[in-house]
Amino acid sequence: MLSSLAVQNATRALRLTARPANIAAKQFHTGQTSSTSNNSNSTTAVGSTTTTTTTNDWQARGIQTTTKWRPVQVLDDWVAKEARPISLRQLMVFGRSLTESRLISSANYVRTELPTRIAHRIRDMQRLPYVVVTNPHISDVYELYYNAFDTFRRVKEIKTLEDNEAFCQDIARMLRAHLSVIPKLAMGILQCNGLMEKEELDTFMNTILRSRISRRVIAEQHLALTETFNSPWFSPGAKLSESDFIGEVFIKCVANDVVQRCGEAVQALARVANGPDVQIPEIKITGHLESTFPYILSHLEYIIGELLRNSVQAVIDHHAKSKNKHLPPPPIEVTLCEAQQHVIIRVSDQGGGIPRDILPYLWSFSKGPRSRQRLENLTKVPLMAATLQELRVDGNFSGLQDGQVGQPAHDGSLTSLSARPPHLRLGVGLPLSRVYAEYWAGKLEMHSLEGYGVDAFLQISKLGNKNEQLSTRAAMDSL
Repeated sequence: MLSSLAVQNATRALRLTARPANIAAKQFHTGQTSSTSNNSNSTTAVGSTTTTTTTNDWQARGIQTTTKWRPVQVLDDWVAKEARPISLRQLMVFGRSLTESRLISSANYVRTELPTRIAHRIRDMQRLPYVVVTNPHISDVYELYYNAFDTFRRVKEIKTLEDNEAFCQDIARMLRAHLSVIPKLAMGILQCNGLMEKEELDTFMNTILRSRISRRVIAEQHLALTETFNSPWFSPGAKLSESDFIGEVFIKCVANDVVQRCGEAVQALARVANGPDVQIPEIKITGHLESTFPYILSHLEYIIGELLRNSVQAVIDHHAKSKNKHLPPPPIEVTLCEAQQHVIIRVSDQGGGIPRDILPYLWSFSKGPRSRQRLENLTKVPLMAATLQELRVDGNFSGLQDGQVGQPAHDGSLTSLSARPPHLRLGVGLPLSRVYAEYWAGKLEMHSLEGYGVDAFLQISKLGNKNEQLSTRAAMDSL
């Protein structure tokens, strides 16, 4: 007579054979799916049934894949913990009077937060249908995340500045390795279209990207604080002035200055992408020009840059088809509005509005009428930091050089390691901009006037007292 465990295993194998795309969370959680080595026959009966089915499915599409799953009981202890969200104000207050003990404290916060936040996203990936999680791009991201988790969970308590230096090297190395995450995720999500509901794919993508931002924020903030502490001009305990950065946080971010810098960079990009003979629309800025707020500059530059890029290109294309193309193109109008708790930035253009076939998928990573072209373009971008600086003009960053006023001297986002041609449209700019905006409890909305143009509204918390908006637990734990 069969034991109860054997009966359970046989029943599970039958279910997996009948539903090869079934969610594989139980396999991961119990560790019954063995790792796939170089020998393709090294899987268990349960694992081989599922892996063979999904591998054949991807191979039928001309996509090669190699799955490398591990038993992950070690995740359970970390998934049981919740992430501890922070606010811009907390980052500023903590780093304003930097001392050795505070730097060590920062290191230990990052040391425990990184594996906690990564663990929850690994568990989210394990809850995807197996046919999705074995997509080669999603699988690569899983491997990157697991390796990062395995590295950081083993880091012992930071007690000395020497310990911190070694830890910072691990952080910088991991940040470089993870520059491939965004394009890999975007390609994987596009290839998995039809294997999951669009809304579920987009929810997963938004969650994992917001978590990615959160990890880079705390990691880059600690690297920046360490760099500041080690600078020859720095005096431990000395308070920084309001014109300075505290780590990655720009204490007094002037909206007008950011829009001007991004506008000049976008216009330079447009000239490269469209040729020297094309008229580039002017960018006019009105409203509360002195509005300031604390913010992470690279986040704001990315959002503003994407909005202006879309508007400038739309105006150029629409103007070329108009009867008045002999006249200068209509300007892009940017209005700054400062309220008691928010700053609102409106970007208005006369670029003809958003095409009807694109409008329903404006914020979607997973679906749209131009998915094939987006996928082809993404293959040309192996690394992506999701900053405006990575767009290059004649081999240089697009007008946003290190060392300018209002910019940190260090290259926190490691943009020098990633670049993409200015004419390449990836289809992730707007949805990723909204992820950035909502991360610090802001909003990004767009209103299209068909045949006329688009109004985009970016709302930013002015006080910096809103916690980062992220999923502190895996999706399965929030049910």
